[in-house]
Amino acid sequence: MQYAIVTGTSRGLGESIAKQFIEKNVHLISVSRNENKSLQKLADERKVSYTHISCDLSDPGQLEEGLEKIVNEAFHEDTHYVYLVNNAGVIEPINPVGQLEPASVQKHFQVNVTAPVLLINRCLAEANKKEIGTSIINITSGAAERPVHGWSTYSSAKAAINRFTSTLALEQEGNKHVILAFSPGVMDTDMQGEIRASSKEEFKDVDKFKQMKEEGQLRSPHEVASILMDLINEPKDIENGKVYKVYDLVNE
Repeated sequence: MQYAIVTGTSRGLGESIAKQFIEKNVHLISVSRNENKSLQKLADERKVSYTHISCDLSDPGQLEEGLEKIVNEAFHEDTHYVYLVNNAGVIEPINPVGQLEPASVQKHFQVNVTAPVLLINRCLAEANKKEIGTSIINITSGAAERPVHGWSTYSSAKAAINRFTSTLALEQEGNKHVILAFSPGVMDTDMQGEIRASSKEEFKDVDKFKQMKEEGQLRSPHEVASILMDLINEPKDIENGKVYKVYDLVNE
């Protein structure tokens, strides 16, 4: 059996990735605060198993409990492959340094860095112990590679994920796991709505993002998820530890 563990499935890219795994007849383990009922419906139609694990990744206690449930569900004697997609993320706080709320900063790094690191750590230990192959996909951002006014936490968190991904790949050489980061570009999601709601003082580039929306330059989550699925369908062509950018994949 093949399982896909996908975080942040209630909407946006996570929802689209989850649906495309189901359509490939991969058994889905959905991890998010709120359950997406459309995933259950699609799983029933495709006759694949679906499990939702309700977990607020910003809560260390819930994360710890969720990790045990995920491992018990995905790693057992009938499992031969597991996909893990760390998609859940938050953009807030959007503000210059000096105006950041401490609680928002702590939540940001818990969701965007600590949760995916601990999820990978737990799943990889189980996979190696039971000799189960995995594909580990960390959703990142182009903001990891450049400073963005108002996004000090987001840029830093995604830079950390990129370095974690490359280090993980180095450490796992020879274990036949597929390990990559995927930068989806600018999509038409609720997160983009949050960005466009920022003031110019909070985020200097807000007008650029508003213009992209107005001019229809935003890809749909479904299109971006399809690009990712095409990528991981050819694991022998993947360079472990690399950041794959949607723009490069589309132009190839």
